[in-house]
Amino acid sequence: MRARISHSRRIVVKVGSALVTNNGTGLDREALQNWARQIAALRADGREVALVSSGAIAAGMQRLGWTTRPHEVHQLQAAAAVGQMGLVQAYEGAFSEHGLQTAQILLTHEDLADRERYLNARSTLTTLLELGVVPIINENDTVITEEIKFGDNDTLGALIANLIEADTLVILTDQSGLFTADPRKDSTARLVSEGQAEDPSFEGMAGGSASQISKGGMATKVRAARRAARSGAHTVIASGREADVLVRLLAGEPVGSLLHAASTPLQARKQWLADHLQVAGSLILDDGACRALAQGRSLLPVGVHSVIGDFARGEVVSCLSLAGKELARGLVNYPASECRRIAGRPSAQIEALLGYVDEAELIHRNNMVVLDKSVPGAG
Repeated sequence: MRARISHSRRIVVKVGSALVTNNGTGLDREALQNWARQIAALRADGREVALVSSGAIAAGMQRLGWTTRPHEVHQLQAAAAVGQMGLVQAYEGAFSEHGLQTAQILLTHEDLADRERYLNARSTLTTLLELGVVPIINENDTVITEEIKFGDNDTLGALIANLIEADTLVILTDQSGLFTADPRKDSTARLVSEGQAEDPSFEGMAGGSASQISKGGMATKVRAARRAARSGAHTVIASGREADVLVRLLAGEPVGSLLHAASTPLQARKQWLADHLQVAGSLILDDGACRALAQGRSLLPVGVHSVIGDFARGEVVSCLSLAGKELARGLVNYPASECRRIAGRPSAQIEALLGYVDEAELIHRNNMVVLDKSVPGAG
């Protein structure tokens, strides 16, 4: 399994508040520079890395002279607004030393719960990664309410791993990994080197509690690993203070605790599409498009004969043969009204027909599961 981690091409790295702010004493610029150096090395090795960073609230608390994390939402939001400025400036400076561009992404749960905003966030993040930019992602603490907040950035890291189909989620913390008991209280506690992310016993042994600075604890990291595993991503929980931890992990060294998933990201995503979603409409395809889908290719508008239903961008639609048999289903990139306007047309004409172009495909192959390859016209 460690060798499998070394083959990861797309990685989400999450760093916690205690690490980013040196236990609340202020932004630890040396630590940020160290992670930037390691991520630059991973980028040079051809890997794509998204960074989920806590620290805005903690940095704001330090700037405002607060020693205890407030409970009132408006005070948390004010601290985040103050701290986010210094946080992104520090990251930008650290990565620029290695010739890397960064981008700030602030998200709420609503952004990933809404289908259209989910696709927008996914498109933005994958485009940034393809451009060689390092996204710096945080919860949008300045606008959150109890109803829409993620609750902790461990959860956010797992959701981002799902969003961009990452191979591995690395959660950097102030502990060496997951122990059989809280090592600060039990001298017999042993480090869990490796195990299944879905193992229910891990949550019971996750003894590390949250600090005055951080919001989560080891239990949130175990739950995040379980969530990431459902989209096929492996999770490593390791110490962010260990020398060259990211480079060593991606070289296959047995650092921290590896909680591995049972399937690959793409397999998990396609299973999710096949089993758990209701379809909102249908696209009737010509024989050429049926053959293309059977070969694992994306659905282009030129292969669509007609459109059934009234669906929004990001909803799940069925792909049917002319005889009405379901071939596939997937997340559609355009609403039904616009699908009708571009149906049967080459992708090069999308902008002229709609006034804009979002994606060249109606459904990308990574957002599609083929259900039947044996129908007439599908090969």
